[in-house]
Amino acid sequence: MPKGPKGERRPADVIGAAVMIGRIATGELTEAEIPNDGKDPNAKALGKKGGQARAKSMSPERRAEIAKKAAAKRWAK
Repeated sequence: MPKGPKGERRPADVIGAAVMIGRIATGELTEAEIPNDGKDPNAKALGKKGGQARAKSMSPERRAEIAKKAAAKRWAK
């Protein structure tokens, strides 16, 4: 899904974007009330910390190996 200039989620299609603009213009929806993704913010924060810690603990060679494997999977389809 596309993201706005501040990282907020935006509708991917033209009709959805037009409806959202209409709701913002009529005051039914404010910029701060953009719907969230339904995930627990605390869980997202912990997941981010875990990913960073995992990357720090890995050697550059291991990270490169994982990246090559992921790229091969992406291009295999």
